[in-house]
Amino acid sequence: MSYTAPLKDMLFVIDELADVAGISTLPGCEDATLETAQAVLDEAAKFNGQVLAPLNVEGDKRPSEWREGVVTTTPGFKEAFRQYGEGGWQGVVHPVEFGGQGLPKLIATPCIEMLNAANMSFALCPLLTDGAIEALLTAGSDELKQRYLPRLISGEWTGTMNLTEPQAGSDLALVRTRAEAQGDGTYKVFGTKIFITYGEHDMAENIVHLVLARTPGAPDGVKGISLFLVPKFLVNEDGSLGARNDVHCVSIEHKLGIKASPTAVLQYGDHGGAIGYLIGEENRGVEYMFIMMNAARFAVGVQGIAVSDRAYQQAAAYAKDRVQSRPVDGSEKQSVAIIHHPDVRRMLATMRALTEGARALAYVAAAHSDIAHHAADAGMRAKHAAIYEFLVPIVKGWSTEMSIDVTSLGVQVHGGMGFIEETGAAQHFRDARILTIYEGTTAIQANDLIGRKTLRDGGATARAILAQIDETLAALERHDGAAFDAMHRRLQAGRAALANTVEFMLHNAKEDPKAVFAGSVAYLKLAGIVLSGWQMARALIVAHTKRADDPAFYGAKIATAHFYADHLLPQAVALEASIVSAKSDQGMLALAEDQF
Repeated sequence: MSYTAPLKDMLFVIDELADVAGISTLPGCEDATLETAQAVLDEAAKFNGQVLAPLNVEGDKRPSEWREGVVTTTPGFKEAFRQYGEGGWQGVVHPVEFGGQGLPKLIATPCIEMLNAANMSFALCPLLTDGAIEALLTAGSDELKQRYLPRLISGEWTGTMNLTEPQAGSDLALVRTRAEAQGDGTYKVFGTKIFITYGEHDMAENIVHLVLARTPGAPDGVKGISLFLVPKFLVNEDGSLGARNDVHCVSIEHKLGIKASPTAVLQYGDHGGAIGYLIGEENRGVEYMFIMMNAARFAVGVQGIAVSDRAYQQAAAYAKDRVQSRPVDGSEKQSVAIIHHPDVRRMLATMRALTEGARALAYVAAAHSDIAHHAADAGMRAKHAAIYEFLVPIVKGWSTEMSIDVTSLGVQVHGGMGFIEETGAAQHFRDARILTIYEGTTAIQANDLIGRKTLRDGGATARAILAQIDETLAALERHDGAAFDAMHRRLQAGRAALANTVEFMLHNAKEDPKAVFAGSVAYLKLAGIVLSGWQMARALIVAHTKRADDPAFYGAKIATAHFYADHLLPQAVALEASIVSAKSDQGMLALAEDQF
């Protein structure tokens, strides 16, 4: 099944919901017009559709291979990565001074979606490189920036993020990898890191590892962790590659999905110590790594949207082609394509509405990030930074959770053929399953949404977003029609559910924290459903106004928003009930360990 980028919907969201015209008025973003966005997205669609999408199934069938420390990627990946770098795609959002294009995150985000929809296994390499670039831009010395950033941004080299160890998964306080100062500004790194995406491969001439490690005498826990740059090959003063560093891939994992992406076990220092360079200050490594992780978390959310859209496209095409059974209303005497059957329509509409809602929320979040980085006014930057930070765990957690539902529905639409690998529906389902796990599980995102994003500022950011929903509700009231009535009623109820849950969190966090955090994932899902529904409501208003310009597109947008209101937003009330009724001595928390 080929992939066709949903350019019309992407540009609709960029223009009408995320306000690319407003972004282009920001200092440094003057070239980021709708025309620029369309030109960039058109080229991205061609590259991803023609070069990467055809390799997706091949990567699933012929995964990366490890032999004696060498990893060979799927045939075609190396050449495709060369084209990716030469096309400037790694540098879309990165600074011009280091060879990037300097475009805003709002334009880069649909490019990331297309990349992941076309070939998620391939896309993971640029995703991790983006994170390494962000960390170096924020905390790297001028020397490290000059030496490494141009080659990372050009795609000549790639980057990784090295957090996890056999005994230290989400709990980074348990990190044991050590780094010993050598007196010449370098360190020698010793330890084992696991689950390192593209930790070894043959697509680039050098790999730049960003590694969490402890220096001798560092404080215990996360406060004693530093961040180091450890290249696969050392880099000479003139920029040429020198000796092989003492970091080696001892194996790669065999996985449920994203099989073409090599997930490496890396061993540092078995032959005298891997040479590393401190990034920023000692003992601030977790702080710097979270810069990488925040960028990666947003991108993983976009991965969820991407694989959902790919699964939807394939399911819709199959449903139009597969002939089975007569219509329930007796309108035809012979069997018809299954898209005529109500339950298949329900599944397809659910897939489409969830994907479009999550896409809109992610792109709007990207716009907030651009304002936070580029606005001239400090107060404006702070306001939008808070909103973006609030939305990141929702984009990551909600978009990936819904991707499991959407890709599962994709299998269901195919029926028995969905369980057969040859159709490709199963691959999307398997690939999506990791998204709720890596870069922080859904529970970690949900805990972040409660602790750092809701409680820390006393609910100020949450209430600011609720006030924006109120503006949309007022706008809905000015229109007549079934879609508007349904959306106003359901969004108003969803807004109330979210507001009540925020207040529950604020009032109970100290006296009954177990009850509050027991409802954390439900809170995240509630926020995802309501905030995506809010974006669908905004889209409904625009589509109604412009329907005459493109009846097919805007008519579908209205129908999808109406479906979202009637079939998805009602879940918000049920989620609220499950959260606010919780007590730490009831329900799941009342069960003793031996009762599970």
